[in-house]
Amino acid sequence: MIELRDVTHRYGERVVLQDLSLRLEERRVAVIGGNGSGKSSFARLLNGLQLPSEGQVLIDGLDTRTEGKAVRRRVGFVFQNPDNQIVFPVVEEDLAFGLKNLRLPRDEIRARVESALARYDLTELREHPAHLLSGGQKQLLALAGVMAMAPAHIVFDEPTTLLDLRNKRRVARAIAELPQNVVMISHDLELLRDFDRVIVLDEGRIVADDRPGPAIDFYERRMA
Repeated sequence: MIELRDVTHRYGERVVLQDLSLRLEERRVAVIGGNGSGKSSFARLLNGLQLPSEGQVLIDGLDTRTEGKAVRRRVGFVFQNPDNQIVFPVVEEDLAFGLKNLRLPRDEIRARVESALARYDLTELREHPAHLLSGGQKQLLALAGVMAMAPAHIVFDEPTTLLDLRNKRRVARAIAELPQNVVMISHDLELLRDFDRVIVLDEGRIVADDRPGPAIDFYERRMA
């Protein structure tokens, strides 16, 4: 379970999130809001990429402030731009990178890489230069790299924004099939219609928290 307790976050004197207290227990939770509403800061708090200025963020009881390494093993993070996540020049090398940092046995690393390649239709691209993949393939590689680490939760920060319609649908299907708890930051409202819960942020505060239909309707009225 992900829990925020009295969380406020600032950049200098600018408050970007204010007095947030909530539990994220559902399998798929979406967070939406206008530009500058605090969505990306919210996402980065969930795996310790950022620490709250005030309050606590707890992941399965682990405090991101004091147990960041353990938190990052439990929470995978998929960035909007996969180029910010892909670090090695060849597909299979990139998949193996995080696993080697965990100091896993060589056979287990190989098995996890093979499984991730097969799951996301990347097997034939295993020796392909990562930077020459299509946008959709790069996003799937980023997701495969996270999945290989076997996290309990995955946070997505606008994962379909840079994709065309075909690749957007492909990545959406991959996300829908995930067994992990998912927190999705997105402007793509249609992608969120079958989620369990949608939270609406505005100026760093929660202004709606409901099932997708009512929450999205509220957001669209507010943004009209």
